[in-house]
Amino acid sequence: MFVHHVFFWIKNDLTSDALTRFENGVKTLPSIETVKFGDIGKPAGTNRAVIERSYSYSLLLVFENRVHMTSIKFIPFIKNLLQIVLICGVRCLFMIPNR
Repeated sequence: MFVHHVFFWIKNDLTSDALTRFENGVKTLPSIETVKFGDIGKPAGTNRAVIERSYSYSLLLVFENRVHMTSIKFIPFIKNLLQIVLICGVRCLFMIPNR
């Protein structure tokens, strides 16, 4: 399994229309055929010093293999709406089954 985890820092001066375009565009990514699991989120309401909370949105996509993970392409207009993007690609070493 391969995990693609992206953290987005949105530009502070976005209009509500631009923010809606971003959200609608990102919402399409978990429905890509090669994605086994996908999640879009915002920082949790936790307040611990060890937790990074400065990002605006998180995108988590899980793929069966590297080929599927590298086939994903981001929506071009997203780039103009972002201040920072942090992309983490992870190869799972082992999976813990659901309890």
